[in-house]
Amino acid sequence: MKTKVMTKAEQQALTPDAVIGILKKGNGEFVRGELTVRNNPEIIKDSANGQNPMAVILSCLDSRVPVEDVFHAHLGDLFVGRIAGNFVNKDFLGSMEFACFAAGAKLIMVLGHNHCGAVVHAIDNTELGNITEMLKKIQPAAKEIKAVFDGEKATNNVAFVDAVAIENVILNVRKIREESPLLAEMEKEGKIKIIGGYYHLENGKVDFFEDI
Repeated sequence: MKTKVMTKAEQQALTPDAVIGILKKGNGEFVRGELTVRNNPEIIKDSANGQNPMAVILSCLDSRVPVEDVFHAHLGDLFVGRIAGNFVNKDFLGSMEFACFAAGAKLIMVLGHNHCGAVVHAIDNTELGNITEMLKKIQPAAKEIKAVFDGEKATNNVAFVDAVAIENVILNVRKIREESPLLAEMEKEGKIKIIGGYYHLENGKVDFFEDI
């Protein structure tokens, strides 16, 4: 059982590929139900002195995607940001830059999931309060998939909704590089990697998209 938070030396020794391996291993343990006790009093006390997370995860708001559990991560291992539809904006870009440049994280993952309500409403062009503007950030993915999808282009078609949700992950990974020269340069230098992930609600498995 882990009883210490990650140290700066341990964080700095990790490569982006090593972090991907840790997340894959943790997700496998989550899928198999092999979670151990975490965030015990020793870790909580130890973490008060500082943090050295290995990755930053941009996840959907969905309550069925418990990010730290999904990767069997402990307190202090991950920066986690949430927004319905897991899309990037200036505030999240700033947070990612802080996580990687200032705090030493080695990996950025945009984590989408199937049966995403935000994606469904983006496809249906729902208009309601501030939700309208939020959904506009997801609708480019719907537009891209509608142009190439071979099948019924409606929210009652699970395959279509999945395709849009995956495209939304891909577009936001690319958007990070396009709108953050700092992170793009760090990735080019091999200091970090920016990847996508896709969580399956039925079994807890994450697909890793490492070559976007």
